Amino acid sequence: MKKLYSALLVCTVVLAAAQDSKALYIKGNALLLPVGVVNVGAEYQLSGKFTVQADALVSPWKSFSGHQAQLYMAGLEGRYYFKGAFRKWYVGANLGAVRFIAQKWNHWGGRPFQLTPSSPIYNELDLYQDGFGVMLGATVGYQFQLSENWNIDLFAGGGNLQSFYKGYHETLGVRYDEITGWNRSGEWIPYRGGVMLSYKIK
Repeated sequence: MKKLYSALLVCTVVLAAAQDSKALYIKGNALLLPVGVVNVGAEYQLSGKFTVQADALVSPWKSFSGHQAQLYMAGLEGRYYFKGAFRKWYVGANLGAVRFIAQKWNHWGGRPFQLTPSSPIYNELDLYQDGFGVMLGATVGYQFQLSENWNIDLFAGGGNLQSFYKGYHETLGVRYDEITGWNRSGEWIPYRGGVMLSYKIK
């Protein structure tokens, strides 16, 4: 978590040090904060219609409604605004990395889980995944001005996640996936979204 905050701080300082008059906003996701998830970022204007955003997300939940949900994400996104930087509709392309200790959403049902006919039978609620991944995707959003220095950024996005993980039983501490190395999975999922409250510092 400290590494993600440090990386975001470095990105913010580098962008703020630019010797021109292009705008720089710092932002926080107001939609996720009430559930204890911190999502912060900095968006810098490259030209009249292009910006770049660096952001980080931290979900520290070892138990969230009975499910592990520890996520540590960092990403970089390029954005194109149709009407001009920080104004109205935009599309973006992003690249990110995630570290997770979490339970797959499709294990939340609590059904019996058996990997092979000769494997032990577990309850899905006792299983979780510990690993990392890389993400490549797209975002669509809309940004509007509240005042001279304040904006609201509404956005949603997703793409392809390539994960490398090890599967464990929470109470027994054994590998339920019955291998010694890394599991690998690839899937198309939503992984970005919210309402960013943005403040212009430059």
